[in-house]
Amino acid sequence: MHNRSKIDRIFRQQDFAACDSSADCVYGYAESMAILENCVVVVSDLKYGTSRIFNGGFSATLGLSGTYRENSIWEKEILDRMTDDERDMKYIAELRFYNFLCHMPSQRRRNYYMAANLRMMTDGGMLIDVMHRMFYWHEGSSDAVRYGICVYGPSVFSLPAKSVAVDAVTGQWHELSALSDDKILTARQKQVLCLIARGLTSIDIAQTLSISRNTVSRHRQEILAKLQVSNSMEACRRAKQLNII
Repeated sequence: MHNRSKIDRIFRQQDFAACDSSADCVYGYAESMAILENCVVVVSDLKYGTSRIFNGGFSATLGLSGTYRENSIWEKEILDRMTDDERDMKYIAELRFYNFLCHMPSQRRRNYYMAANLRMMTDGGMLIDVMHRMFYWHEGSSDAVRYGICVYGPSVFSLPAKSVAVDAVTGQWHELSALSDDKILTARQKQVLCLIARGLTSIDIAQTLSISRNTVSRHRQEILAKLQVSNSMEACRRAKQLNII
């Protein structure tokens, strides 16, 4: 739960100026997809920190029903059907996808969605394979991610990797693996984070690297944003989990 709330805050720090024009379109799309594909579709409003869940036919397998809202961008009833390890892998996959898009020219980001294989518990207590797809809806002059759209359905084919970023225009895909984790932080940010992990203060880090304290503070904030955490302790834990440091 604590990881979800921290990532929630990171997303809500975006510039959401002029991002209020497409709600009807997004929710209408989600409802139609749930009906046509018999899947579960979750629309997370990253500006207001809420979610709306549309349950298609597959929802009965998971013991879900109806359309409802949550005061969180995370779909609790769905996440509760995963083990702790599976949820953590979901967060890591989404983190990798987010950072993959950050390195992409803004005009190409809309071409991509994430696909991942998950294991979830059915209403009868059985573990089944579930296909998870995630789309970002960008808005405003800042190209902020206003909505995250997650789609859950039965796995009917195997992915080439545990999680991939798919170019819906060309059909090309990129594996979201540990090999790409090293690109999340710059070399200097890794240096700063390694020193943070050793317990050094910002003043100590500034002296060690011969940079200003303000520069250290800027690196700290960029590290938290890129790793989608809210404090240095969590940043160190997440970076070690991804084998960045």
